[in-house]
Formats: sequence, C-alpha cells, structure tokens
Amino acid sequence: MATKTLIVLRHAKSSWRTTQADIHRPLSERGEKDAVAAGRILSAYDLDVVLCSSATRAQQTWQQATTGGATCADVRVTEAIYHAWPGELLGEIQELSESQPSALLIGHQPTLSDLVLSLAKPSHLTRSVAEHFPTSALSVLTYRGAWRTLAHGKATLKRYEVPRD
Repeated sequence: MATKTLIVLRHAKSSWRTTQADIHRPLSERGEKDAVAAGRILSAYDLDVVLCSSATRAQQTWQQATTGGATCADVRVTEAIYHAWPGELLGEIQELSESQPSALLIGHQPTLSDLVLSLAKPSHLTRSVAEHFPTSALSVLTYRGAWRTLAHGKATLKRYEVPRD
C-alpha cells in the first residue's frame, strides 16, 4: 500500500473590514502575503488533489498559494468543508481515490487542528499543534494505507509550521 500525504492548511488571515457574511470575508493584505509564503512550501509537494472550503478566504488562500508556486490540476471547492466537524472532514478524505496519494485540505479552525490531533500519533509536533494553530498554519501528515482506512492515531505528523512573509 502506497504512503499517503495529507497536508492540512488553515486559510490565511482574513479581513474584518467588511460587511459581508462570514463565508464571503476576503483575505487581508497580510493574509495574501502569508498565503504566498505557504505556496512556497507547498511547491515542494506533488499535490494530486486540493479539497478547499467554499469560503472566499479559503479559495483566495489557494489562489495566492499558486502565486507562491503551489500547483494542482484537481481543485475541489466544497461547502461541506466550511462548517464541517473533524469526522466529516475525515469522511471527505476517506473518499479520495487511491490514485491520488497526495492531498491538500484548506479549511477552518477549530476543526483543522482537531482533525490533525485526531489523526496523528502523539509527538512533539502534535503538542505544538495543540498549543496554537493560527491562520496559515500548515501540517503535513503521512499514512501508509488506503485513504478509506485512515483513522484516529494512524498518521504521522511530519511537519508543522506557520508560513509568514
């Protein structure tokens, strides 16, 4: 069974200078820069699929990440990620094709850190995630097995950082 890579990225800093509904809030100027910095990190990964929240700030995070060098031909924007619980996100991941061993999930707090902490075996990195998972936080998990069998405590958290520009 091939090793899977799941990258979990919290959307970049959003603007609060808007009268729009939460789902439509755009990135702030800092958020745009930080998303480009995240894209520089993501450029090192061969992404097979991107699962992105339908929130404007999440979609803009991906768009800015591509400016930083991230690439993926299969980008799926879904409202299911916007208000999802960790178990619902795991369900989305478990439905991925085995022909797509590398996935990026772009979403929101507190769901993302809860998902990472649920999937990852305890380590010094999981302690860091538990302490703080700010905007643009990026976690890379690996898992040896089928997507459909990914479950609590089965993944290894290989990387955690907060890209800033």
